[in-house]
Parts: sequence; C-alpha cells; structure tokens
Amino acid sequence: MYAWETALTTRDMNRVERPLEWGFEALADVGGAELAARVERGEMSGLEAMIALNERIVAEPQSFYGYQTPTDFRIEEHFPALYPTNVRPETLELEREWKRRAEVGELRKVPFLRFTSAVRTPYPENDAVNARWYEAKQSVERRGIERREGKSNGNGRRPKQAMIVMPQWNADAFSHNVLCEMFNRFGISCLRLSKPYHDVRRPAELERSDYAVSANVGRTIAACRQAVADIRSCVDWLESQGYEQIGVMGTSLGSAYGFIAAAMDSRLRVCAFNHASTQFGDVVWTGQSTRHVKAAFEHAGLTQDETRAMFAGVSPMSFMEEYAATGLARWDGDKARRTLVVYAPYDLTFVVKYSREVLTNFDAHGVDYVAKVLPCGHYTTGETPYKFLDGWYLGSFIWGAFRRLRA
Repeated sequence: MYAWETALTTRDMNRVERPLEWGFEALADVGGAELAARVERGEMSGLEAMIALNERIVAEPQSFYGYQTPTDFRIEEHFPALYPTNVRPETLELEREWKRRAEVGELRKVPFLRFTSAVRTPYPENDAVNARWYEAKQSVERRGIERREGKSNGNGRRPKQAMIVMPQWNADAFSHNVLCEMFNRFGISCLRLSKPYHDVRRPAELERSDYAVSANVGRTIAACRQAVADIRSCVDWLESQGYEQIGVMGTSLGSAYGFIAAAMDSRLRVCAFNHASTQFGDVVWTGQSTRHVKAAFEHAGLTQDETRAMFAGVSPMSFMEEYAATGLARWDGDKARRTLVVYAPYDLTFVVKYSREVLTNFDAHGVDYVAKVLPCGHYTTGETPYKFLDGWYLGSFIWGAFRRLRA
C-alpha cells in the first residue's frame, strides 16, 4: 500500500519548488503591513513576525475570519470544463474531448453560483467565486410519503437541505461531482465549491493550484481565509433561497477549510471531513504531496516546529474549542451538529497519527462525531475499490445526519 501511495504521489512531474516568501502583503489589513515594516527595520525576523501574526489570528479568529456578505450572487449557465492540474497525456486528451463536445453541441450548459469573494487578492479570476449548483428535485410522491411518515416540518413540507462540497487540493473541476449527484438522490441540494486558486479560479500562469498551498506563507494563510469566507457566503446564499439545514463536506485541504468555517459558523449543522489532521504545518512538513513546499522551508533553515507555529492560524487544532461551541448551538429543538471523520492508516499525506489526534481532541471537547477508517492511503482513496467504500461512508452518514435533523 505504501508503494502504491508513493507511486500515485510521484506520477505528476509539474510540482514546482518556489523559494520561501513571507507574503505579509497578502495579510496587510490584519497587521501584515505593520509587521513587514518592523522586519524591514530589523526589529524582528520574518519568522518571528509571521508567528506573531498567527498568534493574533488564533486569539481573535472571528475578526480574522469575519466577512461581509457579497451582494452580487447570481446563477450563470456554462459548459462543464475539466481544468486539469496535471499534464499526463490521458488527462490532456480528456480535456480536449470535453472541449470538443461543448463545441459541437454534445454537452448542455449547467448552472453555477457566481459571486465576488469577500476576501480580495491580486488575482481577479481567483476572486470570482465559482460553485456548480446541483439542485435536488423533490417529487410530489416523495413529499406525500414523508408527510404521512411525519418526516416533514410543521408546515407539512420537508425542510430544504443542502451541502457545500469542497474537494482536495489540486482537484480538477469534475472532482466530487458524483458525490453531489448522489446527495441529490437523497433530496439534498449541493454547491460544489471551487477552492481559491482552483479550476476556473486558477491564474493563467499556473498549471497546478500552487498558490493555495506554497512557500509563500502569507498567501497560503490568505487562501484559507478566503475559502472560509466563500463557504460562509454560500451559506448566506442558500439561506436566501430558503434552505434551512446546511452542511459542509471537505476532502483533504477542503476538510481543513470546512472545519474552520464550521468552527466560525454554527449554521453548518452536518460536517464530513474526508481525511483530517490537526496542524497545517505538520501536514506540510510530513506529507508526500507537499515535499516541494517542505524543501523550500528546509532550504531557508526552518524546522518542523517553526513551520507548525507559522501556520497556526489556519490549523484546525487552533479552533477546537470554537468548533465544539458552534456545534452545540440549537434552534427550535434541532439536535446538535453531527460530524464525520474519515481517515486512512496508510496515509502518507495526512499522516495517521495526526488524524487520530483529531479524534482525541474531539473526545476532549465533547464533540459528537463518527469515525470511519479506510484500509488504504490518501491518494489510493480515489482508486477502486476504496473510492466506493469512501462514498458509502460519506453518503450514508450525510443521509442519516440530515434525516435526523428533519425528523
């Protein structure tokens, strides 16, 4: 299994090692400019300044992850496109085939929620948030059955339920679409959210979604901040459309984004974390997927402990208390938040000891959760037969959690 996992993580040859950059300019509005000036004057090192900035984030997370609801929500119709992140011949051929099908009329346009991100970056394409919209169609027969079984709300109708789905780092635009279609079968609508710097949001100079996680520390932190604001903005839009019960599902990097969003926002009632870890910096340092990022840090003389400290502000471990608190919030007799953690003992990207630390901390904070173990690794989760087992874990949990909410 380790050999298979390693083969999958080394088949893409377009990972680029970039030199360490502190990136204070990406966090200028939260003290980055001030700290950069102090570094320039020689009052502190770049590392000391970045650690100090992360300590501010951890001390006042609602301020850092706060946002203003966008005002330009709209549904647009577009042809689905792949936006691959690797240059393997079979992938590029698939991309060409999808473009051909669109050009000759073999595809139909599909709906996307679009709006301007509440967190701005120097990249206009990245700031145009994109979420493919999978609206569940409830049949009259199903609504009638649920009314007879007492599974609808007090108005005699089923409450509208939705999931926000965030795939893994460097996912193409088709990743996790099948999960959204599955959730639709359960009567759950889905927004498949493109993470910052991913697929249509990726700047033209990139082949991969490198700016989401890179040796530019400030930009990596800002990408997480933007992702959290984008998730919460999607919740705002769903509520404006009458959705009453909303959840988030994230895989790998998407699970870190989803966790922090839920820690800041009690409206996220169902949370599924498909591969999870405690410390962002530990994943960067020990994971196979981020070898090139670790190499840049090592070449700059950094250690694992220092890397952990300079990413504390985007680490789930820093917000366990907030997650527990928002998960216990109740409205109108609804039950507390339900949480799923899926992890893998042969994971060489989210090393298993860090995934188990998530469970230990959930226990310590009284989080209501379910844990499922995949007998594989991180990348092998996407291979047969493990992808079907993973789909079963995610689908059965989310179906059951929403059924419990509406009961």
